[in-house]
Amino acid sequence: MRIITGSARGKRLVTVEGTDLVRPTPEKVKEAIFSSIQFDIEGRRILDLFAGCGQLGIEALSRGAESAVFVDSSEVSINTVKKNLTGTDFEVKARLFRSDYQ
Repeated sequence: MRIITGSARGKRLVTVEGTDLVRPTPEKVKEAIFSSIQFDIEGRRILDLFAGCGQLGIEALSRGAESAVFVDSSEVSINTVKKNLTGTDFEVKARLFRSDYQ
């Protein structure tokens, strides 16, 4: 898994092992999502609910989003998001919450 474009373009992301905890968004789906909203991301605040490894929120930060909130109920996922934020230098633009969606 990698960041498609922006300031962190090409950076590889750490993923959560196994399929019990997460089902990552496929690369083609991520490309389609960001192609349709590419001109609306800059300066926005992003919510990555059910964050998994944080790939969607980090992609948005790479493309100029102001900040991102990552929420996941799994400690493993939250730790993975932390690693990916550190690897992409977006820690200061992110807030993480270990919580259920309710």
